[in-house]
Amino acid sequence: MEIIRVNTPRGLELKGAMWGDNTMDTVVIMMSGICSNVFQNDLLPAAGELLSANNIAFIAGHAMDAFSMIAYSDFSTGKQRYTGVVYDDFSLVYEDVESYVKYAKDFGFKNIVLAGHSLGSNKIINYLGNTADNFVDYFIVTAPIDLGYWWKVMPNVNLCLETAKKFVEEGRGKDILPFLFGGFSPMCAETVLGFYNAYNLKNCPVISNDGETSSLHSIKINGSFVIGGRDSMAGGDPRGFMEKINSYCKHPEDNQVIVVPNSSHIFYGKHEEYAAVILECIQNHWCPVEA
Repeated sequence: MEIIRVNTPRGLELKGAMWGDNTMDTVVIMMSGICSNVFQNDLLPAAGELLSANNIAFIAGHAMDAFSMIAYSDFSTGKQRYTGVVYDDFSLVYEDVESYVKYAKDFGFKNIVLAGHSLGSNKIINYLGNTADNFVDYFIVTAPIDLGYWWKVMPNVNLCLETAKKFVEEGRGKDILPFLFGGFSPMCAETVLGFYNAYNLKNCPVISNDGETSSLHSIKINGSFVIGGRDSMAGGDPRGFMEKINSYCKHPEDNQVIVVPNSSHIFYGKHEEYAAVILECIQNHWCPVEA
């Protein structure tokens, strides 16, 4: 694994991770979920190790919300600044994804597979449904989130929203809430409200009917939808959840829905099995590995 640095138009240097190199024709870019990175989500290194062993490079795409309170290099100022899910701007996720795609293209990869896990899947749907570029050849959407539904089932959400609004009204928008957002992450008041109002990520509204499906319909390439058979964020029917999402694509018959049995939303204990599914998806689409 090698840490890579990806520059964004706004001047932020994102830190991702790569397995393999550009002697390989194909790369999989996987945008991580919120607070998810290679150091605490075993799904990412499991995929990277298996794919690179099969002559397919892998990039874990950490957006600016991948870490909590980490210092990033701002190459526009030459200084360090603290950011992370604590201080994030979800309106800029398209730019984050685009920066990784262009990094892979400039690095010399011939075939680009764009993947995402959890909220990372919503991010790549937003990119694929709105880009005019044709850099990506195939997509793999894994365990996306219906944000309208998510906001209803996550713990302490109402308390977070009420406290965030109060902080902003008091001019304390950069202050971190005195409890973990959703029970899992520190987050400042402005970021909480920005996340709640991130309509660009409400692109899988198949349970809540709160959002848009035009991004799915505008995707120009085919791909795979993967989910765990015990995904707690799928409204009790993981396969049906993914099939409904796929139905909004322009040509759903060209895509495949794959359920990994007995797997949770984060594929806990099933990371190697998930990585094997990703490898098979790519090999079934085209085979970059010589016989």
